[in-house]
Amino acid sequence: MDPTPPESETRPEFTPSSADSTVQSINPVESRPEATTPFESVPSRSNSLDELTHDLTSLHDLSTRGQYQSILEKISQSKSLSLLTYPHERLTYLTYQIISLIKLRRLDEASHELNSLHDLDGEHYRYETFPEIYPNRKGSIVPFSLRWIHALVPIKLGDRQEGLDRLYTLLDFVRERIKVKEAHELWRTREVFVMSCLLGFHLGHKEFGVALELVKELLQRKPFDPVLVSKLGYVQLQFGDVEGAKATFRRVEKMGDETPQFKNLVGRNKALVHVVEKDFVSAVREYEECIERDSFDVVAVNNKALCLMYSRDLSDAIKVMESALERVPTVALDESLVGNLCSMYELAYVNHGDVKKTLNDWIARVAPDDFDSSCTRV
Repeated sequence: MDPTPPESETRPEFTPSSADSTVQSINPVESRPEATTPFESVPSRSNSLDELTHDLTSLHDLSTRGQYQSILEKISQSKSLSLLTYPHERLTYLTYQIISLIKLRRLDEASHELNSLHDLDGEHYRYETFPEIYPNRKGSIVPFSLRWIHALVPIKLGDRQEGLDRLYTLLDFVRERIKVKEAHELWRTREVFVMSCLLGFHLGHKEFGVALELVKELLQRKPFDPVLVSKLGYVQLQFGDVEGAKATFRRVEKMGDETPQFKNLVGRNKALVHVVEKDFVSAVREYEECIERDSFDVVAVNNKALCLMYSRDLSDAIKVMESALERVPTVALDESLVGNLCSMYELAYVNHGDVKKTLNDWIARVAPDDFDSSCTRV
C-alpha cells in the first residue's frame, strides 16, 4: 500500500517535505502493497503467483494504476462466480479488497473485514490444516501485506496507540521468523520495512528521540544506505544539531553515486540545511538543480515553491506548482502538494474559491480513485 514531515520554520499548511522520510510533510504516503511479498511461504508446486492464485496479475495492474473501485468489482465478480477455491486465494483477494477499501477511505468497511478474520495466527490459517491442498507444507498462509494492514487500519481510524502496538508486535513477529527461517534475506527486508514505517510515524508526530534510536538501529543493518543516512541528518536537524546534520550529509555525499536519484538526494539534503538557516535563495537554487536533473522530483518541486513563498514571491511559487501539475500530473497529483497550492491560492486571490473549484474539477477528471480531493478545501 501505500502509508510521509515537518522541517523547521514552517506554518502548519506549508511544510517542506523532508529528504526522503517515510512520513511526508502533510499527508502520510503509505507503502504500496505490491512492494511487499504477498505470502509468508508459497506451496511448492509453483513459484508463480499467477499459477497459484486466480488472475492475480490483473489485480496488481489495477492497483498500480490506482483503479481501486475496479479491483473491488473484480473481487466481487470472482466471489460470485466461485472462482476462488483455495484458502490462500481467498486471503490474497481479501488483502487486495481491504487495501482498496482503505484507499477509497471506506475505513469502517476495511476494519469490519479485518475483524472477521479473528486470530491471524490461528490453526485455520496454516498450511498443515489443509494437507490435501498443501502437501508437505508448513507455516502461515496469511500474506505479509495483510499483517501490515492489520496494524495500519487502527492508525487510519484514529487509534494511533493501537496501531503502533500492532506495528511493534509485527516487528517482533518478523524477528522471530528471522531466527527460524532459511530465507533470512526476505525477512530482513521485511524487518527494515516495518522499522521504516515506525520511523515515519514517529517522525510525523515529532517524536524525534524514538526516531533517532530507530534510525541508528536501521543503520546497523544498512550502514551505507544513503537514504537512511540522510534520515539521520534530518532527525539531527530536528534536534537543532545543524553542524551534526551537515557532517552526516557530507557522509552521504562521499558515497559518490553518479545516478540522478543520488545527486538529487544530495541536493535536497543541502537545500534542507539552507531552509533551516533561512537562506531560501540558496535552497531554491539547489531544488532547481534537482528538478533539472529529474522533472519527476515532486519533493523538490514542492519545497522550491515553499521557499519562493517564504521569499515573498507567491506568484512564482504558484507557477512552480501549477507547472508541475500540467507537466507530470500522474506524479505531481499528491495531496500534500495540492493542499499547499490551495493554501497559496487562499493567500494570493480574493476569489480563491473559484480558482480552487477549477483545480478540483480538473483533479476529478484525471486523478486516480484514491486521491483525496478534500485537500482542495472547496
